[in-house]
Amino acid sequence: HTAAKCNYCAHRVDVGLEPACVNVCPEHAIVSGDMDDPNSEIAEMLAREQLSVRKPEKGTQPNVYYINGDEASLNPSSTERSDQYIWSSQKTGVGHYAKFAEKLAAGKNANDMLAELDAKQISYSNANKKSVEVLMDSGKPRRVYDTPDKGILWGWEVSAYILTKAISSGMILILSMGWLMSIEVENNGKMFAGSLALIFLAITGALLVKDLDQPKRFLYVLFRPQWKSWLAKGAYVITFFGALISGWVVSLYFEANQLANLFFMAGALFAVMVAVYTAFLFAQSKGRDFWQSPTLVLHMFVHSLMAGSAVFLLAASFISTDLTWLNFNTTVLMGSTMINLILMLIELTITHPTHDAKRVVAMITTGRYKVLFWVGAIAVGNALPLLLVTDLVAFPEGGALLVLIGIFITEKIWVEAPQRIPLT
Repeated sequence: HTAAKCNYCAHRVDVGLEPACVNVCPEHAIVSGDMDDPNSEIAEMLAREQLSVRKPEKGTQPNVYYINGDEASLNPSSTERSDQYIWSSQKTGVGHYAKFAEKLAAGKNANDMLAELDAKQISYSNANKKSVEVLMDSGKPRRVYDTPDKGILWGWEVSAYILTKAISSGMILILSMGWLMSIEVENNGKMFAGSLALIFLAITGALLVKDLDQPKRFLYVLFRPQWKSWLAKGAYVITFFGALISGWVVSLYFEANQLANLFFMAGALFAVMVAVYTAFLFAQSKGRDFWQSPTLVLHMFVHSLMAGSAVFLLAASFISTDLTWLNFNTTVLMGSTMINLILMLIELTITHPTHDAKRVVAMITTGRYKVLFWVGAIAVGNALPLLLVTDLVAFPEGGALLVLIGIFITEKIWVEAPQRIPLT
């Protein structure tokens, strides 16, 4: 009960039936079949009709063809979404929110349901309208019929899990960088750091599972993985990373230093993968043009360095009070924060190849997210921390805390803004 888009009625096709939409359409407007069979109706239609597909430039090889389709009806960016068209009020009972429709069908009071929807921050301002007047402008295509708005499907859980993942992997990356530069901490400090990294990794896993409509299906990811998906690959990367860091902490506890070094070196390699794999997961969302940027990998990696050094500065008294270690983390925090500012400048000023990506940039810099971006992400999350960690102010703990807040705000914007571009 969580399907948010067509799965081609797999349960019907598997037993030799046609999709339900084909059967119920009285005008035979939808045709399905085996395109590789030259004698099938659909193969014959493909051979003789003028056909279009949606967004062929994505390279996803779409198998849904439209006869005499036009740009205005196939590209959602050709018309603006408004509140004045057929079905514009249908904002419940779709995707993540299907459970509300089920409650209504079961006889739940409509007012109670709308109150719940309000708590979920779902706009339903037109839910009670009996009719919609559609004004047609002959000079420009207008949206008169639309699919229901699914809202933000990846919400705060995804932004929070990227932060906790960055903290966990970043702490191990910082320790490995210090080890390469002969800047180390005592075994007790390492065990505390490793335990803290495991705690944030566990929170990451919990947030990942919580984001699923059916949490028990996370077991499918582990035991029935689809290896083409970075969701499955990421789940295994996180699992192995957690196992290696656990082995490292246990080895340190029993003073098995050689074994601990082996666990730590392997864990450092997996820390890099944990830090950046989400960029490849986002890139698999072909419809979200802004997520296709190659700088997203560096974006994730730099955030891990920022988060790791920030947590080490906040937990310095529990890990190491050695001045060399503190100065090292301060330097890493300053350097990674400056690199992060440069990366954001590049990402938001380069010429993006598609209209949808440009709309996201405009939404971030001058539109819906401009205050959150300029005040929260840039000023509070990057500029002010740089000032606080300098010798002029010398308050690295405050700068570290603001960096973590800034990472969450930045990820919230980077996750949410592209989802506000309609795909259908």
